[in-house]
Amino acid sequence: MRNEGSSSELARRDKRHVLSILVPSYNEEATLEKCIDRVRAIQSDMLGLEIIIIDDCSENRSREIAEQLAARFDNVRVLFHSVNQGKGAAIHTGIQAATGDFVAIQDADLEYNPEDLLRLVVPLIQDEAEVAIGSRFFSHGTHRVLYFWHTMGNRFLTFLSNMFTDLNLTDMETCYKVFRRDLIQQLDLKEKRFGFEPEVVAAVAQRRVRIVEMGVSYMGRTYAEGKKIGVRDGLRALYCIVRYNAHNLPAPLQFLLYLIVGSLCAIANLVIFLGLLGMDVSVGVAAPIAFVLAAAINYWMCIHSIFRHQSRWGRWGEIFLYTLSVLVIGIVDRQTTLLLIHQTGPATAKLLATLVGLALNFAARRLIVFPEKSLGPWQPQTTSMSSDEPLQN
Repeated sequence: MRNEGSSSELARRDKRHVLSILVPSYNEEATLEKCIDRVRAIQSDMLGLEIIIIDDCSENRSREIAEQLAARFDNVRVLFHSVNQGKGAAIHTGIQAATGDFVAIQDADLEYNPEDLLRLVVPLIQDEAEVAIGSRFFSHGTHRVLYFWHTMGNRFLTFLSNMFTDLNLTDMETCYKVFRRDLIQQLDLKEKRFGFEPEVVAAVAQRRVRIVEMGVSYMGRTYAEGKKIGVRDGLRALYCIVRYNAHNLPAPLQFLLYLIVGSLCAIANLVIFLGLLGMDVSVGVAAPIAFVLAAAINYWMCIHSIFRHQSRWGRWGEIFLYTLSVLVIGIVDRQTTLLLIHQTGPATAKLLATLVGLALNFAARRLIVFPEKSLGPWQPQTTSMSSDEPLQN
């Protein structure tokens, strides 16, 4: 039965839209063929499909099954990784190969129902969004009841992601995300495993594109049934939320993160300084050496956790400005230490000088070395109303 409202809207555009569905697969021989059958069932006269299976160096019959499916169906393609790289890497490969109007991700494990993609793609077809995200926590369809702590972990990661992106999603970690192809192919994505989810959410949020969220059904599987995500992936997601969002945070929040980095570097500064004093190095020499080494550690931590490397300047311009700021603040650090050391003792003098340097370092990094342009306003919504009905056969 065809949904007349959605179909007529598409028919007026006199174009058959094509949805590229990426199916990352690793050891999914038990479910891959059934998954592709269910995906193929959603195509219609108004919505064509390009199905791309990306086999991530499976160790069972998954590759053989994928090749058989590609031989049977004209709209199924198979890409292969010679070594296992992770789900994110498989998605990267599929994104670059996609040729449809829109790109969706479909796990091969049957946890998600492909019929929900018919609903998710409608706002993109009607030009009311560039990204549609399926939420397992909205009331829609059937949900298998499993793993309380997984649910709490997902909610916590979504909450943290929302704090950094200024979105109000309910399920950042969901597999079901549908993108306009021209948008997703422009994103410079890095994460090779499950860190893809927080990274891509950060990337689209920073583009200020229109994002919608819709409920989807979910039939989660157990670890005995092949579930792969674990604690390590949750920790990586925490890192990714910080790594890919922190450079655009407001100054007060960014400074709170810098306090963590700065505190660790301050400890390193103090330990190195006291160690040099214990080796009979003079205060005037030990202070700048400790400062420079701590500054090098600070730089490495900044570009890997808070600020974006080469955000405005080229490599050498950034190194020059960073070195210049280190030299200037190093002079302040040395003079402050010398001024206080006879009144407070070496440890206290160095600690106070380091606190002064902490504030100066943050200001120099945010305003001079790693400056960021404002993200600007969100893309405005159109005046038409999106249909929540699926595009069915």
